[in-house]
Amino acid sequence: MTSEPHHNHLLIIEDNKGRREFILDSPVYSIGRDPKCDIRLVSQFVSRRHATLVQLPNEDGSYYYRIVDGNLKGKPSANGLLINGRKLQAHDLQDEDKIVFGPQVYAIYYLLKRDAISTVPPDEFDITLISPNMVGEPED
Repeated sequence: MTSEPHHNHLLIIEDNKGRREFILDSPVYSIGRDPKCDIRLVSQFVSRRHATLVQLPNEDGSYYYRIVDGNLKGKPSANGLLINGRKLQAHDLQDEDKIVFGPQVYAIYYLLKRDAISTVPPDEFDITLISPNMVGEPED
């Protein structure tokens, strides 16, 4: 049984309320000033529905997130998105991407890779810290 890589998707938000972390695992997130948004941004410079995160599948069975300006109905935000210094309508997020929503309001996306814990018993090449000659009868 082989272990498959697992990914943790993390979004760190910095706004007028301070720094907050969001572990992403849902199919869709709304981001904006509206209290009903999944990820609320506290700033007068941010649109009520500023952006949307959408989970999309990779070929290997894992998934990634695409950030889209505005809401899912196609209404863009007032200020748009600045991703890694470029104004974009949509972007497939990569590790350490910086998304600027407005003055002093930004997010950094992290893709944390970790290996699944294997439940297979160790094989004969497993390293041991006890040498065989240490496990004998004590000598007088």
